[in-house]
Formats: sequence, structure tokens, C-alpha cells
Amino acid sequence: MRSKTAPASIYDLNLDRVPANFQPLTPLTFLRRAALAWPDVTAIIHGSRRFSYAQFYARSRQLASALSGLDLGRGDTVSALLSNTPAMLEAHHGVPMAGCVLNALNTRLDAPAVAFMLDHSEAKVLIVDREFAPCAAAALRLAQVKPQVILYDDSEFPQSGVLDGSLDYESFVAGGDPDFDWLMPADEWDAISLNYTSGTTGNPKGVVCHHRGAALMGYGNTLACRISERPVYLWTLPMFHCNGWCFPWTLALLAGTHVCLRWTRPADMYAAIAEHKVTHLCGAPTVMSMLLNATATEKRAFRQRINFIHAAAPPPEAMLLAMLQAGFDLTHVYGLTETYGPATVNEWRPEWNALPEKDRGAKRIRQGVPYSALEALAVLDPATMQPVPADGQSLGEVMFRGNIVMKGYLKNPPATQDAMEGGWFHSGDLGVMHPDGYIQLKDRSKDIIISGGENISSIEVENTLYRHPAVLFAAVVAKPDEKWGETPCAFVEKKSGFESVSETDLIQFCRDNLAHFNCPRRLIFGDLPKTTTGKIQKFRLREQARGL
Repeated sequence: MRSKTAPASIYDLNLDRVPANFQPLTPLTFLRRAALAWPDVTAIIHGSRRFSYAQFYARSRQLASALSGLDLGRGDTVSALLSNTPAMLEAHHGVPMAGCVLNALNTRLDAPAVAFMLDHSEAKVLIVDREFAPCAAAALRLAQVKPQVILYDDSEFPQSGVLDGSLDYESFVAGGDPDFDWLMPADEWDAISLNYTSGTTGNPKGVVCHHRGAALMGYGNTLACRISERPVYLWTLPMFHCNGWCFPWTLALLAGTHVCLRWTRPADMYAAIAEHKVTHLCGAPTVMSMLLNATATEKRAFRQRINFIHAAAPPPEAMLLAMLQAGFDLTHVYGLTETYGPATVNEWRPEWNALPEKDRGAKRIRQGVPYSALEALAVLDPATMQPVPADGQSLGEVMFRGNIVMKGYLKNPPATQDAMEGGWFHSGDLGVMHPDGYIQLKDRSKDIIISGGENISSIEVENTLYRHPAVLFAAVVAKPDEKWGETPCAFVEKKSGFESVSETDLIQFCRDNLAHFNCPRRLIFGDLPKTTTGKIQKFRLREQARGL
């Protein structure tokens, strides 16, 4: 092996990086190419409106030009409080084309949270959908920064909100140059987006992503999700969530069609699927539940197979099998905001189709192997940073390494250092490594239940509950216990028509299918609190369990 002090090899001499042979990776070139190769292909469908790739590219350039006209440039934050609309897709391209950083805000946040993010990100511009104008107005009154506000009026679904002193989005874009010579990043390490974590235990952290990672995610999504040329993608996943798992950029790579969906409702989803021949969509198990439990009047027949890319908590096996029977193929991915969204995929092996149903289900709930864009994935003992045995039983922390790991947390060096300790990104998720190299999550480190010295996986108990026909949603958390330290406490949202199913019935069902120490001692019925992306908010349930 050549030492670091050894003289350069012949391949290092007079073979330098120059503009002709080296350009920073960025997903922004995807849209330019799509507009060149497929100018007349429909890029965006929104209600009755259609935008071709030529129009999409021109409008994104106009937005970049108009932002530059406000004297914005490299490193300036542009925040967006928008639904899944054409304006949000334009922001994903036009904002970084101006050299700025896009901060897509969660539309369900309250005013204090929005104000914190505007201040923390030092936002220069805030693009707001009229629907969220009241929240934005309250946030701006609380915030120290005074960004230029641009109000988006959705012509397909008009809203009534107003904001004093705001510019009209369409007029603002129209004032830009459609031939604007937009900015390539000076370095592929330049920030392209800022996304805030949920902040369930204090102020959220700002996750900074770079152009290189976003570009590689475009290729990674294409391979992991088996996307063919010019897919038709339905926006059931909020674009504010990890930049829509980077699909605003991925679709441009393939000149695919974005079908915008302002509200995720069963009838709207089925109508879009049937009318636009949707081929792909992403979402949490809650979206699956909406599709499967839609009424007969909400459902529409469709002939094509649809690839449903799902993440969040592992869906129950019964739900996965029902989705397959309903015409959906499944791609199970896993990741975090800090990994640009999905970073692992459950690569399905054809021979698994011959397994008994229960064994197929057990394979489907695993999180799988690294994305092609991720260099390394491991399950390590966080104390020693050594791999746990690949026996499917030994518990460790899931860790990531590679170009689709965030730059770090904005203005938070201690948190960044902790997250990257030992040369790996620490996910905080506990899992196992199977002998075939596939990982499987068992719990969040904060969600593992330690009862009488035994580790209990809340996910395992939840999967058991989901097998009962009465259970629509289930979540299991720790409840303090004088004797055992803590014991499992289950919260269940029942399906309609199962009102007679009791707490005793479900606890007995668990005892029939689990070791008794794993079974919940208490079970509470009611609606479960969820985030906008369908994740159950366990921190709220833990608070409730402590008060029982």
C-alpha cells in the first residue's frame, strides 16, 4: 500500500480537475435535461391544470430570477409553507437555482414552531399558501426575522387567507426571466435544503442536506423503487417531509409526471389513480389504511399495478397482504430526515414468493439492505462501535455512512458531533442484522420497554395486535410499574363494526400469541395522535401512560 507521503503516481500528473471534466453533482440538471429531451411531456397535473416540462423548467427559472432580483443568493434561506402543489415543485428547483436553500415547513405546525424555524434559519423569504396564512401571520408576529412574504393562491382550490404586505406568487414568478442563467452550486457540498426534525422533546434540529446527496438520491430512488421511464407519481407523501424523499428531483431525472394532491383523501387518491394511470406513490401505513378501508363509493377500479413505496413503522403483515391483493406492489424502505429520506430498501428476492404466507410476511417487514447511494449500513453496539452478531437476535443501533447522510445540524455543533460519533451516523433506532445481511428494526432506543430486566420490543407487540381483525391502529409504550419497573401499555384505534371487542379480548389475544411477559397489562381504546406523515406520536402516549 502506498503511504500518504509517497510520490504521486503517473495517474496524478497533469490530469487535473477542470470545468470540462468535473462539475459538482446537483439534481437541478435533471430538470434542464427533461425540458430539453421531453419538452412537451406533461410534468405536472394539478386539478384541471397541466404543465409541460418546458413550462416547468421556464417557471422554475423565472422563480430563481425573481428571487435573485430580491438580492438573494448563495446560502440565503427561502422557507415555504405550501401543500403538494405546483408551487412547491417549482420551489424545489427554482430556490436552489438562485443559490438559495429551501426550507420546506410542515403545514401542520403551530405558529410558535414556525416562528422558531424562521428565526433559526434566518429566513429571507417565506412563500405561503393562502390556506396557511393565519398560522403564518401569527408566526411572523412572534418571529424576530422579517422575511419577504409571497402568497400563493391555488387557482384550482381557492383559499381565503390573506397576509398584509405580501407579494402575489404568480405575479412574482411572471416578473422573472424564463431564460435566466441559473446558478450551478459552486461546490456539490453546498446546502440545497434545510429540514427540521419533529422536535418532540424540545426545539427541533435543522437538518442540512447538500446538492451531492440530493442528486445521488435521484439515482438511488430510481433503482430502489424500480421506476421505469416516465412514471406517473401521485403525491400522497407531503413534500415538506424530507423534501418528499427527494422525489421532486427524482421525477425530473425520468421526465415523469407529478400528480399533485392537495389533500390525502381516499376518494381523491382513487380518482387520480384511475384517471391518470398512476404507477407510483409513497406513504406511511396510514395511507395504506385509507386505501384499504375506503368505502365502495370512494373506490375506483384500475387495471395497472401500482408500486406503493412505504416507510415509517413496519406495516402489519395482514395489511401488506391486503395491499398486494388490492393491486399494489410494495417496496419497503427506511430512513430518516438525516438520510434524505429512504436509505435502505427491502430488496425482494423472487424465491421468497414460494414461501408460506407467514414466512413471506416476516420477510416483508424487514428494512433490508443499503440504498445504492449509501456506502455502508451496520448494526453496531454503540458502546464499543463493533458489529453485533448477524443472528437476527442480537440488538444494536442502526448506523449509516455515506453521501446521503446530512451535512449536520444547523448551528448545533454538539448535536452534529454526537450524531456522527465514531465515523457513523447514529440513527437512534434499535435493530438486528439477519444472517443474509438484511436489517430489521426492533424499536427506537427510547421506545424499548425494559420489564423486570427483559427487553420488550414495542414493534413486536404492535405487530401481534395488528393481526386481530378489530385493530385499525396500535401503539405500545412503557407504563411505569412498581414491581417490574415498566410494563407494556397498548393504545388501540378500532375498526368500525368491532365495538364489542374489549380490552380483555385483545390482551388475551396477545397472550395467545406472545410470551406472557411481552403482553400489555393495560389497553386503552381511542383515536391515536399522529403526525402529518402518519406516524403515531408515541411521546404523547407515553405521557398518557404515565398518568394512568
